[in-house]
Amino acid sequence: MTTRAPVPGAVLEVVLERITYANEETGYTVARVDTGRGGDLVTVVGALLGAQPGESLRMRGRWGAHPQYGRQFHVEDYTTVLPATVQGIRRYLGSGLIKGIGPKLADRIVEHFGVDALDVIEQQPDRLIEVPNLGPKRTKLIAQAWEEQKAIKEVMVFLQSVGVSTSLAIKIYKQYGDAAISVVKEEPYRLAGDVWGIGFRTADTIARAVGIPHDSPQRVKAGLQFTLSEATTNGNCFLPEQELIAEAVKILQVDTGLVIECLAELVAEEGVVRERLPGEDAETPIDALYLVPFQRAEVSLANQLLRLLRTEDDRLPAFAGVDWDKALAWLHRQTKTELAAAQVEAVKLALTSKVAVLTGGPGCGKSFTVRSIVLLALAKRAKVVLAAPTGRAAKRLTELTGHEASTVHRLLELKPGGDAAYDRDHPLDADLVVVDEASMVDVLLANKLVKAVPPGAHLLFVGDVDQLPSVGAGEVLRDLLVTGTPLPHVRLTEVFRQAQESGVVTNAHRINAGELPVVQGLPDFFLFAVDEPEETAKLTVDVVARRLPAKFGLDPWRDVQVLAPMHRGPAGAAALNLLLQETLTPSRPEVPERRFGGRIFRVRDKVTQIRNNYDKGANGVFNGTLGVVTALNTEQQTVTVHTDEGEEVDYDFAELDELTHAYALTIHRSQGSEYPCVVVPITTSAWMMLQRNLLYTAVTRAKKLVVLVGSRRAIEQAVRNAGSGHRHTALDLRLRELVSPQP
Repeated sequence: MTTRAPVPGAVLEVVLERITYANEETGYTVARVDTGRGGDLVTVVGALLGAQPGESLRMRGRWGAHPQYGRQFHVEDYTTVLPATVQGIRRYLGSGLIKGIGPKLADRIVEHFGVDALDVIEQQPDRLIEVPNLGPKRTKLIAQAWEEQKAIKEVMVFLQSVGVSTSLAIKIYKQYGDAAISVVKEEPYRLAGDVWGIGFRTADTIARAVGIPHDSPQRVKAGLQFTLSEATTNGNCFLPEQELIAEAVKILQVDTGLVIECLAELVAEEGVVRERLPGEDAETPIDALYLVPFQRAEVSLANQLLRLLRTEDDRLPAFAGVDWDKALAWLHRQTKTELAAAQVEAVKLALTSKVAVLTGGPGCGKSFTVRSIVLLALAKRAKVVLAAPTGRAAKRLTELTGHEASTVHRLLELKPGGDAAYDRDHPLDADLVVVDEASMVDVLLANKLVKAVPPGAHLLFVGDVDQLPSVGAGEVLRDLLVTGTPLPHVRLTEVFRQAQESGVVTNAHRINAGELPVVQGLPDFFLFAVDEPEETAKLTVDVVARRLPAKFGLDPWRDVQVLAPMHRGPAGAAALNLLLQETLTPSRPEVPERRFGGRIFRVRDKVTQIRNNYDKGANGVFNGTLGVVTALNTEQQTVTVHTDEGEEVDYDFAELDELTHAYALTIHRSQGSEYPCVVVPITTSAWMMLQRNLLYTAVTRAKKLVVLVGSRRAIEQAVRNAGSGHRHTALDLRLRELVSPQP
């Protein structure tokens, strides 16, 4: 028996020409490089995430052969090096790596200085003024950009050795500056809290590389906080102690005793809050563990709601003794529409109770009820404030009522760090505050909002409690409606005759009642039945790009939104975004584009913000904000997005991990928004996600038209599965306890 000798290592000096494929989660990249020896470009594969076209790289690795793609170089590690030829320098400077230098200016600089161009920028940047049409101001900016890039490169040499990609290295450097290396070496778990885009797992990999022991208390405490943070990402405000310990042991792979010990230390240090709460069985309370902000928000929200409800002040005193027959007759003359009995009850409740909740499904008259409440309040010269969680929902509320509405974030004027301009000490000037689409308001935002409502003002939450709960932690609307809480509410259930003619509305109610939707013989609700996920994805793209525009004249960007149950998988939002971008906004030689991680950004791309950023725009740009890329400037290294709130917002290339494509969204991300047409790919590969409220939420996002694409069996599973139950929240318990304190 003979053994094959190992392939010897090799070093390759190249210029990165283009990236063919990149997986942003694993870093695995396929790229084409120029070796400078003439001939065809060479294919390289490996962990290259962060390297940009135009960079000169020194790669260490080995040659191999792929049965389908032929000879390839497998990269084990790489460093960036400065090019030494005129052609290489021109390519390097023109690649957009140095802010302020694009291809045309790169040509002029290299034409003037030749092979000395980089030395001039490095050692005598004042000489850049010799280049025609390059003034002192721009020269100074280029010199600053070069220095920053150089400093980042020095930090990156170290960070790459511990497995950090270029894009994250830039973020770490910007967060800590010259202290970056010492923080990474001594306190790597700080990165997870301080640097957006670095979670516990990345910090843990770095910690291992710099020698932090597996059973270090620093690691275990960080792992416990990460476990709680993951729980809030999944909608929970807390975890029961035993569940937290079990999850942390699984993640950390350490002894249970060590986790219990470190948890006790964390509680003592006030890193987390332990609170005993009533369990489902009154005899067995549970020990709930919270991250500090979520416990404080939940306690504060309950207290603030009770404060508003019980105050003797009343900023709508005219309705305390109003002649309702006369008021409703006036309303009828204004609107030419008769209110149903439940709508009348809701109108009276909103204008006489300090806090109230209005819920109901599509076609049941929630919108008209809100309009009626606003009209009556304005008739009494009340100061009415309308808000919704998203720009689209706020715009719809404005159109519905004829009264200006804003997003909750803009209303409160949230500032960097998340503090609001309006709070208990500086309340809003409002007599009536109406919050629409309240099902998607999480506990942190609800607390900020309720704090800002002045005593005596009336607060009305409006939403569909049968939709998915908020993306953020909590299920505020559902908790407010739990039996035994003191908040008065009205649930509208009657579907009005006009709405009954809509297949979208009819099927939404069928789904909510556990019945299969009708998919034949309706002009506004269709099913394209196909079983395989790959075929579902292909057909979804065809429906969006060709069939809907041809049959209904719908614009794929403006009028159609794909809503997928899952992010991953062949028919998930991520895969569909790639396919839809390729079809609707394909690469063209004359159109600039920017690759970031595994995504490519182009002008006309539909995008969405995936984190709250209080520093962007007039009052921040928030998770879920949608927009379209309107400009991409390779010289200034910026992408400009026109948001659905009508703002033009610039993103530096280094900030592009805050954006993801939005041709397809997960159904969770679509909350609070409405679209003329919704296309829902639904496959059995999303089996664990297929729940009734998920499909119901997707269908109720459509104003006019729904197209389901996929498996009948998957639709049956979604309709049959009533859901996974309650999140770990205690708002309802706190409200009930405040009303009737336990002995």
